Amino acid sequence: MLLKIYNNNPNPKAIDQAVDILKKGGVIIYPTDTVYGIGCDITNQKAIEKVCQIRGLRPEKANLSFICYDLTDISQYTKPFDTAVFRVLKKALPGPFTFIFNASNQVPKLLSSKKKTVGIRIPDNDIVREIVKQLGNPIVTASIHDEDEIIEYSTDPELIYEKYQDSVDLVIDGGYGDNIASTVVDVTNDDFEIIREGKGDLDQYL
Repeated sequence: MLLKIYNNNPNPKAIDQAVDILKKGGVIIYPTDTVYGIGCDITNQKAIEKVCQIRGLRPEKANLSFICYDLTDISQYTKPFDTAVFRVLKKALPGPFTFIFNASNQVPKLLSSKKKTVGIRIPDNDIVREIVKQLGNPIVTASIHDEDEIIEYSTDPELIYEKYQDSVDLVIDGGYGDNIASTVVDVTNDDFEIIREGKGDLDQYL
């Protein structure tokens, strides 16, 4: 199913539809403030395996991130971190960053992996944040890649739907996506190490 939702005023009925699909173990594709993502409810193991299968990832090895609604959600999934880090997060989020934290004991149970770290996203996109808020817990997320050699990420929701309509339960059309992914920042040592340069410029928040 392809569902049109506007970012500046997401229709509550459409958001409920997406949440209902996630609660039933469905997999959805949605817009963020960077590239389109594919994800599911973090509490549904079968759905996480399906996301990995669609993206060609091995669940125990996959670097999956969580999309949270706001900073209050983060503490459940991360070990305690420095207040200086928190101050930067407060300024930079919501925004086009993935922050890598030391994972709390909760994360390996959710992902069935021995991963000691977790990526956290709070995108500046009201569609996906409203979905997470109504769902009541984060969603696992991975980027939608394109096989095209020139464009790394798929940006047109209708083309994404054509490609994935038989694999996922819902594609949300939130307008054209970006083709630059988030900036990935490692904060596991209470410092800011850029792992991947992307859309976000962290310097303006440091």
